[in-house]
Amino acid sequence: MQLQLLRNALLKLSYAGRTFLIDPDLGPKHSRPSFTGRSQNPMVDLPEPIETILAGVEQLIVSHLHADHFDEVAKARIPKHLPLICQPGNEETITAAGFQSVVPLENFLRLGSIVIKRHPAQHGTGAVVEKMGRVMGFSLEAPGEPTLYWCGDSVLYPPLLETVAAIRPDVIVTHSCGAKWDETLIVMDAEQTLDLCAAAPGATVIATHMEALDHATISRAALREAAEARGIGADRLLIPADGETIMLKLPERL
Repeated sequence: MQLQLLRNALLKLSYAGRTFLIDPDLGPKHSRPSFTGRSQNPMVDLPEPIETILAGVEQLIVSHLHADHFDEVAKARIPKHLPLICQPGNEETITAAGFQSVVPLENFLRLGSIVIKRHPAQHGTGAVVEKMGRVMGFSLEAPGEPTLYWCGDSVLYPPLLETVAAIRPDVIVTHSCGAKWDETLIVMDAEQTLDLCAAAPGATVIATHMEALDHATISRAALREAAEARGIGADRLLIPADGETIMLKLPERL
């Protein structure tokens, strides 16, 4: 398994012989409005040209329709013939943007040897959840590959912990910037990310969705400092830079 963090939630994933692009936000730096007045968004450029990012992509996954996960530039630049997996209820909007092969992930799908399963996610707590709308997480499993759980735009809450206990993933991808809306946390912050590490001691956790949007409250450095204070090392919690590629193998089982 090879995973490249490009920016924010945008990942390029090579898994069981297939190349995925997850939650494409391809807009240039400062091309969208600010959330907080601190900066226009996204706050940083993509680390590679769009042509390089799209090279070799065979499958798209769009977890929800917020612009930092599927923006207008992505809709314009991504080839419309590429198959796209989305959460139920988003397929009509995505098809209206011209995409020709859009499949909602109801429960699970098979792509060759890969099984993709949808899992619950909650984009905040209290009244803000309705404002944020429905989101999803998902997992990927395939023979000879680590089981990957992508939590999505979610806080740490009981159904997410139940998913971790049920599927026992080898790799967990979190959104860990501590973004807030109406002063309410809408994705994991440092404390929740580290609580998840503690709940999944056999997993490698990869923290993403950081330092790209102006409503974030946690930096990479702050997350690393908090992890070290709790005795969670860089072997358990990876915090990749934009453009960084991570290689992970199926761990040996006793």
